Parts: sequence; structure tokens; C-alpha cells
Amino acid sequence: MTLTRRTALLSMGAFGLAACSTGVGPAAVAHSTGGALPPDLRPAPNAAYDAWVRAFRARAGAQGLSDATLSAGFRGTGYLPGVVKRDRNQVEFSRTLEDYLSIAASDERVAKGRAAYARHRATLAAVEQRYGVAPEIVTAIWGLESFFGERRGNVPVVSATSTLAFDGRRGAFFEKQLVAALKILQSGDVSAANLKGSWAGAMGHTQFIPTSYQAFAVDFTGDGRRDIWSDDPTDSLASTAAYLSRNGWTRGVRWGTEGAGPGRTITPQPGGPSFSVTSNFNAIKRYNNSDSYAIGVGHLADRIAGGGPLRGSFPPDRFGLTKDDRIALQQRLTARGFDTGGADGVIGPKSQSAISAYQTSIGQPATGDPSVGLLRSLGG
Repeated sequence: MTLTRRTALLSMGAFGLAACSTGVGPAAVAHSTGGALPPDLRPAPNAAYDAWVRAFRARAGAQGLSDATLSAGFRGTGYLPGVVKRDRNQVEFSRTLEDYLSIAASDERVAKGRAAYARHRATLAAVEQRYGVAPEIVTAIWGLESFFGERRGNVPVVSATSTLAFDGRRGAFFEKQLVAALKILQSGDVSAANLKGSWAGAMGHTQFIPTSYQAFAVDFTGDGRRDIWSDDPTDSLASTAAYLSRNGWTRGVRWGTEGAGPGRTITPQPGGPSFSVTSNFNAIKRYNNSDSYAIGVGHLADRIAGGGPLRGSFPPDRFGLTKDDRIALQQRLTARGFDTGGADGVIGPKSQSAISAYQTSIGQPATGDPSVGLLRSLGG
């Protein structure tokens, strides 16, 4: 398996990809850039972890890390039980492409994307001139990875990566990320206090893991630091374009298009729209090795650039419901006081809980499954 930017993390979906009704997103992002962490993402006493850190520090000099860097990097850090819990509880979300795109290119994400594109138009144009990557593609990745910077994560990266290295399930990989994170600190690109990211160590506006940061991050502002943590997304956007450029992006070529066209044709969901994709589709997959992710980036990019929804339609789901049916179901449940968290047509855990509660209220078995009969029972 080719190691993409985040092969070791979830391969399906973007870190920032959360929907109001699903209540879930791929595993690695804390859902904001500030505020208090939940209790299980704060350091907890663990003598075995402490011994592991001492042993790591004893051998870290061979990796080129100074005592000063190690002291600064580990100051105030510790074992995070919630990181281990999240790592062991990861689930490969088996979403249909229709559901995926409902989240990836939601009305809210498209609107925010167009606003972000307009705010950073000059920067994105300069990035395109240097790296050849279309501005809307870079913006779309930003939107999927951190909701345009709103969900960058606020977990100390040294704590996260050292906890996962100590835990051992993917110990060698995360020790490599820990060393890389400490080298980033040693280089002066970021302070120890600001070296934060997701619970799995992905960082910044476009969620680079430390080794990918070392390989691809750039100082586009020219201030001497490759700063992907700042509220200013310039270095992150440029680093993303640099990543794609060095992973096969061809200037002036689209990612693909819905329907027939030059390139390879794929139909990710039986009965749904087909897409003709180019070599740049594969470059996007180097960022996250998932067809759905690459289509999500491409479609969101097209929407940000002013394009409309997909022309093709998707078939009813396994319960016989179309997306419009599912939206109507969520709206009617909410009107009855059963909170689905929103009405996007994606039946996730929150919608399932609302369905179960409604079923219980009318004396039916609480399956949590939608159905045509359930929709009819809710009336118009």
C-alpha cells in the first residue's frame, strides 16, 4: 500500500468532514481550534508512559534532537487516555457517495468556501502561479480538512504522538511522527505552546502529519517559518499546493467532470452519477487515498468556483428512501421534538437516536432505521 499523507489514519473521508445530523467525522480532528479539551484528552498519570518517555529521551539524541528541544517539547505534556480510546475505536465509515457529497459539498460548506476563496483570492492566485494548482482545489481541501480553519484541533502534538507511540499499536509510525514533531519545534517554525493539532497528530489548516510537514511544507510568506498553525492560512494553502505539485498535479488540467469526457470513467455508487477523471484525480488521492474524498474535493471545488449541483441523481437507499425523503423525515422528526441535529439527508447516529426515540413514543421497536412507513406516520 502506498503511504499517502495519512495512510495511517482513516483512509475514508476528511478530518473536518462532520455533518450536523451524523455527529461523526473521520477520527482525527478536535472540533475547534480553542477552548478546553475534554477530560480524556488531558494528561493523566501513567507510570509506564513516563518510563517510556525517559527511554525515548535517552535515545533521541541519535535522532539529532537536543536536550533543550526535548525539555521544551515535553514540558506540560503527558499521557492522553482519550487518544488511545479514539485510536482503538476508529471505524471505517461506509458511506454512500451521495451521503459523502451531502456533507462534503453541503450548502454551508459551499457558502463558506466561496467566502474564503474571495477573501484569499490574491494569495491563492500567487500560489497557483508558483505551483500550478487551481485555487478552488486548494480551497476545497482546506474546507474538507478543517472547515476553512475552524476545526484545526487543539491537542498538543507531542502528547498525542508520544501517547500513540507508547501504546504500541502503531508504535513505530507514531514514534517517527513524534521525532518529526520535535524536529519541527527545534527548527523554530512553531513554539512548543502552539504545536497543536488533532488527536492523531495532524496539524494546521490542511492537517499535515509531522513527516509530511517536513517533506512538503513551505514558507510562502517569507517570514522564515513554515507556519501552518497561524490564523493566517497562507503557508498552509501553499504547502497543500506544493504537496499536490510534487505528487503529480498537472497545471491547467481539471480533476475530472461529471458524465462522459476524456480520461477514466468511474461510477462509485451503483445507479448514481458517473465521473470522468484525469491524472489530477490521482494527485488528490495522494492527499487522501479515497475515491469519495477525491470526488468530494473536485465537486466542492467546482461549486466554490460557481458550478451547480450534480446533474445526475442517486437511487433510493436500502430503505427505499430518496435524499428528499430523508430530509423530510429529519424535518418532521425535529418538528415533533426529536432532535436530528439538522436536515441534510444523511442518517447518522443523531438521526438514528431521534428515530429510536420516536419509535418508542409510538410503541414500535426502537430500531433506529428509517423507512417509508415511518415517514408516512409522521405526516406532512
